[in-house]
Order: sequence, then structure tokens, then C-alpha cells
Amino acid sequence: MDSTSEYYQDKVAVVTGGASGIGLALAEMMLSYGAKQVVLVDINDENLERETARLGLAHAGKVLGLRDVTKEEDVQGMIREAAAPSGRIDILFNNAGAGLSGNFDKQTTEDWERAFALNFYGALYGIRAVPPIMRKQGGGHVVNIISGIAFMPMAQQTMYAATKAALNGLTLALRYELWDENIRVTSATPGTTGTSIWKAVEPPPGAQSPKQSADTILLGVAKNERLVLGDVSGAKICFNPDAAAGVEQYLLNVARKRRSGESVV
Repeated sequence: MDSTSEYYQDKVAVVTGGASGIGLALAEMMLSYGAKQVVLVDINDENLERETARLGLAHAGKVLGLRDVTKEEDVQGMIREAAAPSGRIDILFNNAGAGLSGNFDKQTTEDWERAFALNFYGALYGIRAVPPIMRKQGGGHVVNIISGIAFMPMAQQTMYAATKAALNGLTLALRYELWDENIRVTSATPGTTGTSIWKAVEPPPGAQSPKQSADTILLGVAKNERLVLGDVSGAKICFNPDAAAGVEQYLLNVARKRRSGESVV
């Protein structure tokens, strides 16, 4: 058994957005590594029922499906329900979220509030709910799935960039606040991945599969990395000062094309 699979052995994990895409791949891989239980949390009832049943056939007694909720008191109840079978939650993956786009001038205050409810507050509520459980059991790990857009914000994706940057800032600050209580906190970018987030648009050529993205995330989490970068080539561009001029020109070109109505991914 390698160190990655050993890390997830006998763990209880909660995965929001767990019934499709990267969340489902995370759940499948942890079960294959010998997780004690994986709790799938999702807003799509059809996907949740189907995938909970499918995984439950292969991993009897190890899979629980819970519907995603949005109010903080309901999230607290969901976390308690997730912990009830074993009394534990070793890992929380805040993976649920939405890709948001649109012209800034046309976005209302209500649009912004909805964006933060989807991509920031949902994760925040989970983050606030699990520490009491993790403290009681002696530790745990919170993983927040962000996006490369937190580091390379693009035109007409202002809400997506802002919500993911906010979640990343919260994650990295909280890492040190909870460190001495043995509660680890990690921020993870999946990299460009072919999931339903692209909706009617084809993912870019070379997009990773959900399994590839999940594999990178799980490896980084097992190593307790501060920031897991799922797309190494993109990370080199984002964090390389020598590439700054090229990045600026690229983002400006994207903005101009989108303004003209051209589809750019």
C-alpha cells in the first residue's frame, strides 16, 4: 500500500458535489483506497440516488447519500447526519460550486449574493460545522476546491473569480489558525477538467478527466500540501513573474473576444 492510499484507509469523508464530476471521482478513489465511509452530498437528487446505489453495491455499508442544503442550520444538521454512523468526519471536501459568467454591467446585487451563496457561503458553513467533530476525534482535514481563476481572473467571469479567490483566501488563512489543533486545511485547484461545469461548451482540448484531477488532489491532500495545483502547466504561468506580460496580453485578448461575442474557453 502506498502512502496516498494509506492516508485514506479507514477514513470517513464527506464530499459535497459528490454525485458527479470531480466529486464523484474523489469518492470512488477514496473507496478504492479503503475508506471506512464516504458521504456523497449533492443537490441533484437523480444523480445522488443513482451514484449512491451504484457505489453501495460495490462497497456495501460504506456509502451514504445526503441532499445538499443551503442554510447554515441545515448544513450543520447535514454534517451531524454524516457523522452519525461512525461518530467521525476525518475529511471534508468542499467541492460543490458553480461556474459563473456574464457581463459585469448586467449583474445585479441579487446575482452577486447568489454567487457567493453558491461558491463561498456553502463551503463556509461546512467549514464552521466540522471543527467540533474533528477536535473531539483529535484532528481532521478540510479541503476546499477552488479554481485556477482565483489566480488568473478572466473577463466576464467576475463573480466566479471573486468567489473562488475569497474561498482561497479563507482557506489559506484558516490553515494556520487551526494547525495546532491538528485540523489541516488545504486549498486545491483541479486544473482544466471535462465536467458538467462547461455545460453546452466543449471543454478545451487537453482537458483532464475527473479521475485525473481527483488523483492529483488526493495525492496533494495526503501530503498535507497548502495549495494543490491540479494543472502544473497553468500554475507555472500563474506564478511565474517572467510570464506576467504574456499573461496580461492573453487575458486582454480573451476580454476583447468575449466582448465581441466570440466564445472563448
